[in-house]
Amino acid sequence: MSVSRPLGREDEATGCLILPEHQQDLQDARGGGRAAALSLPAPAREQSQPGAMSFRKVVRQSKFRHVFGQPVKNDQCYDDIRVSRVTWDSTFCAVNPKFMAVIVEASGGGAFLVLPLHKTGRIDKSYPTVCGHTGPVLDIDWCPHNDNVIASGSEDCTVMVWQIPDNGLTLPLTEPVVVLEGHSKRVGIITWHPTARNVLLSAGCDNVVIIWNVGTAEELYRLDDLHPDLIYNVSWNRDGSLFCSACKDKTVRIIDPRRGLVVAEKERAHEGARPMRAIFLADGKIFTTGFSRMSERQLALWGPDNLEEPITQQELDSSNGALLPFYDPDTNVVYVCGKGDSSIRYFEITEEPPYIHFLNTFTSKEPQRGMGWMPKRGLDVNKCEIARFYKLHERKCEPIIMTVPRKSDLFQDDLYPDTAGPEAAIEAEDWVAGNTAGPVLISLREAYVPTKQRDLKVNKKNVLHESRPASRPCSAARLSAPPALTTSMPTATGGSGRLEEVLQELKNLRVVVAEQGERIAKLEQQLSSMENGDV
Repeated sequence: MSVSRPLGREDEATGCLILPEHQQDLQDARGGGRAAALSLPAPAREQSQPGAMSFRKVVRQSKFRHVFGQPVKNDQCYDDIRVSRVTWDSTFCAVNPKFMAVIVEASGGGAFLVLPLHKTGRIDKSYPTVCGHTGPVLDIDWCPHNDNVIASGSEDCTVMVWQIPDNGLTLPLTEPVVVLEGHSKRVGIITWHPTARNVLLSAGCDNVVIIWNVGTAEELYRLDDLHPDLIYNVSWNRDGSLFCSACKDKTVRIIDPRRGLVVAEKERAHEGARPMRAIFLADGKIFTTGFSRMSERQLALWGPDNLEEPITQQELDSSNGALLPFYDPDTNVVYVCGKGDSSIRYFEITEEPPYIHFLNTFTSKEPQRGMGWMPKRGLDVNKCEIARFYKLHERKCEPIIMTVPRKSDLFQDDLYPDTAGPEAAIEAEDWVAGNTAGPVLISLREAYVPTKQRDLKVNKKNVLHESRPASRPCSAARLSAPPALTTSMPTATGGSGRLEEVLQELKNLRVVVAEQGERIAKLEQQLSSMENGDV
């Protein structure tokens, strides 16, 4: 019997019969495939394998990816504060390295509370307030160049500038350093110039923007024909040469205040009818928050040279609270807080798509009625604190600390680059003359120690009359300024008198020490006599 031989070999991988003339070709092909796969980089080899992508997750590297928020303990909160109930999309809170200010309920006028940062716990109902306005206060802002000076805008159509004593208030403060009267309707927006001393911007419901020189109590520029509707917010750029505004007509504008011109504008930046906000970023881009046509909350990033199309636009959720953005130019992180929300979202702005990178969300139980934001120089660098918020509840203010976890106790240079300090870069006269300067930077490495603040003094003589641009005449503002506060620095005579007191006290202490020494010697002698049996 003859046995038939198989025509070919069965392939183990496929179960197919391979003819002898094709077996070598198959081995060569498989060998080449393995060699090609092994020649690829490790990530490519993993992706070339079936099912590898389902187990591999690509995570964007960022030093702020693990930022977390932590509320302080109850004994470090500010309790029993009657936060204002006025209907206005303001932050209602302003903070600097020395004080925390909150707009509060007041009968028969407007008031805000100013507390030293260390005065935590329950605040007595009789604690003195700043209560010079005759209508509710709508907005407050601390001067970036003097931690004792704060400005306020009110429904009584006035702007007032106040000087707070170093240790806080002991009596109600009713007399401002200066009153600025130029608006015909309530003043809802107050913001200081970031680099020029004593330059203040105010915007009212009369759709007018006025820029003041607080040092002379004078109206510098009056921009009354650039906004056809209610102004939602105003934000200066890094050097104070331009500001951007968001208006009820859904238009974002970039304005040069010294020329009185709209440099660029974008109509219908957000399609929704609810309030929107616009802020300048450090590199000149504009970050906006608003609503879509379907009332979904949106974020958008715009290039200053082309406002026709956003660089990117993202939708968040469908809540109805206005989004308040807070921007840290040192880290390029934007924190977004919604009024009535119970969360703070934070995003990193970069040059790579999608440009607005979501980092994380801090969530708490209670909704926020307002929010304060601490300047970078007021943070604790030893705890890697990169932001601190002051969240307003109905009757409480709760600090929230944002921290980057680090194992090292050394100073973190990448988290704390040089930041804007309290010194003004230029004077108001120089800014009006056309000069521009960026902020004066300081290092936080040595745990910044504030310098002695000089008092704000108002000179009613118009020192800028000659240098004011002729192309933008300003109407004379009705001004009322009480005498400037006197300085509290000790004189040379007082210093020498204090030195004599210290020297006299030291002399008296030496006498007391000598008498006690003699007494101790006598007691030791008596003790020795008793031990020897002489007594």
